Amino acid sequence: MQRLAHFRWLYPLFFLSGFPALLYQIVWQRALFAIYGVNIESVTVVVSAFMLGLGLGSLAGGRISRHPRAPLLALFAAAELGIAAYGLVSLALFHRVAAFTAGAPAAAAGLLAFALVLAPTVLMGATLPLLVAQLVRISGNVGRAVGILYFVNTLGSAAACFAAALFTMRYLGESGSVRLAAGLNAAVAAGVGLLAWSLRGSRFEKADSPAPRAPWKPALGFNAAMLLAGVAGFISLCYEIVWYRLYSFATGSNPKSFAFVLGAFLAGIAFGSLLSRRLCATVSRATLAQIAALVLAANLFGFAVAPLASLLAPHASTLWTLPLVALAAGLLGAAFPLICHLAVGPDSDAGAGLSYLYLSNIAGSAAGTWLVGFVLMDYLTLRGISVLLVLLGAGVAMALLAAAGRRTALFACAAAGVLAASLSGPLFAGLWGRLEYKDEWGKPGTALADVVETRSGIVTVDADGAIFGGGVYDGWMYADLHDNDQIRRPLSISYIHPDPKDVLMIGMSGGAWTEVIANHPQVEKVVCIEINPGYVEVIRRYPQVAPLLTNPKVEIHYDDGRRWMTRNRARKFDLIVADTTYYWRAHATNLLSVEYLELARQLLKPGGVLYYNTTFSYEAQRTGALRFPYALRFGPLLAVSDSPLQLDRERWRRIAAEYRLEGRPMFDFSKPEDAKLFAELMHWPDTVASAKYVSEGMETRESLLRRTARLGIVTDDNMLVEWRQ
Repeated sequence: MQRLAHFRWLYPLFFLSGFPALLYQIVWQRALFAIYGVNIESVTVVVSAFMLGLGLGSLAGGRISRHPRAPLLALFAAAELGIAAYGLVSLALFHRVAAFTAGAPAAAAGLLAFALVLAPTVLMGATLPLLVAQLVRISGNVGRAVGILYFVNTLGSAAACFAAALFTMRYLGESGSVRLAAGLNAAVAAGVGLLAWSLRGSRFEKADSPAPRAPWKPALGFNAAMLLAGVAGFISLCYEIVWYRLYSFATGSNPKSFAFVLGAFLAGIAFGSLLSRRLCATVSRATLAQIAALVLAANLFGFAVAPLASLLAPHASTLWTLPLVALAAGLLGAAFPLICHLAVGPDSDAGAGLSYLYLSNIAGSAAGTWLVGFVLMDYLTLRGISVLLVLLGAGVAMALLAAAGRRTALFACAAAGVLAASLSGPLFAGLWGRLEYKDEWGKPGTALADVVETRSGIVTVDADGAIFGGGVYDGWMYADLHDNDQIRRPLSISYIHPDPKDVLMIGMSGGAWTEVIANHPQVEKVVCIEINPGYVEVIRRYPQVAPLLTNPKVEIHYDDGRRWMTRNRARKFDLIVADTTYYWRAHATNLLSVEYLELARQLLKPGGVLYYNTTFSYEAQRTGALRFPYALRFGPLLAVSDSPLQLDRERWRRIAAEYRLEGRPMFDFSKPEDAKLFAELMHWPDTVASAKYVSEGMETRESLLRRTARLGIVTDDNMLVEWRQ
């Protein structure tokens, strides 16, 4: 105990080491997504790079720790300094690399994003085996060393998630968050360096034990332990992806949802690791039964998260169910130190042994990310994936029970898995409807007529024809002004541009806007960029918008809008239309920032107009009006250009009066209601001078800038419209 007391300062330092690691991950993901796109492929590449870096770093740290005289604390401090140095230059490096790789093929861009985060994560991954080896030299107990270090480091990462959601991303932005993280790395390096300096040459740095220990015999073969660690990581990350999709939908893709879910997940793993220390007093095959119980319980609780969150949604925030996420993650988190305890001896090879198990755990986690994110979500619903996971968990628990000789418990374990799977139908019934409508669920029109789940997201359509993407209203499945008064916005393009032949549309949603613009008599080509193919599957089912899929004018690409624009700067358009997502949703900054506006400017022909939805964000409106010398607000949309807007009411009146949708007149002037709709549409230019139309009317650039004079502008770095809402 006296020997360990000298090293207890490592616990708060390793806690602080975990904090910047997650700040970096959140910030670097955001920065790389802005450069390379936010579709599921980019997400998976970046997450996998983090995992591979941690795994390779673990191997490196494990190999170094085998040397009995290696200065483990000094090496740990050097790794922290290396991470801090990289962190300080990371964002500038990312953008410099992006400038050289603009337009690169997807594979090349993915490899570059992969490489950019690999180097620092190797240093992060090396720290755990170095410190485990140091503590095992003192304590002689691998499980307890892994448990306490895993606890404090993961708890630091969990704290970083909540801090990012509530403070750092909101007030410091990307660059400020990175500077904070680098400062913490430097502080940890200084603290560990001081500890290493104070103990230099002392007996505490030596590998020899103070007293002879009893012979150690593994209770679990190392190969079996590696397989088990990998399976535990696989199940754990599969559930994390399921939970993130669930809570992202429930919160309307709020950017904080990822941080909250990841924070709960990591906090659970941290406390699970602490719990496992109590079970590491002895090395016994009976511990296999304890691991089996943890795995089974974790899977049952993990399976229950989705239906319980859904049932709670009409009554309270689904975030109240995050403790259940923490509990399930914690039970799985407790398994890893126990596996290490059974398979790794408390000798000079402890760090190396831990590194291989850690690598296997990370490899399993990466495999779970790829399998669920790339494959299963295109073929199975959330319910199907949850059933698959609970059965897999029950199977793993049964194998452990058989190895432990607890054959009588096998039947109870199998029955638990089968029971959960058989109850999945009623438990998951109405899941997306309750999460979407919450306290309005059950009212007329809230029943869901369509649900399409793909790896790119979840698209739903209710009984009234409203379409929702990721749990938030996204428009209507009607291209008729009688059913959808928002169609007046795409109908207005004749007012703001004299001859819009070539049109680029960022986002398609339910297809109503694309259908209207594709039928415009002057439009010759509509290039539509849609990130989620699920929208096309929905469009195909609705006759009012389905014709756009066979319209020879329409060219559809499945891609991140900003990434496609970066790769196709040579293409030029008369009009860029973006009826994009609400400004407060995750990654909305990417389509509202200064950097995006500059990119759009490069794709406009002389006299071209960018016509995009600010969804009533005054900061986004000010940003557009400041970056372009000519602007006009049309309700929540903003039309901006480098050339004077050629506004012409008579041109608009003539084209709108003759407008035909799939050969049918848009307005039948023999009907009073059509004449009234047309008159209301033509009245919009009269609202320019009226102050009462701040939300829905038209507004000049000068008026807009006066109204928003005290507000800031949106950049990729400050993400002004997301984290502050």
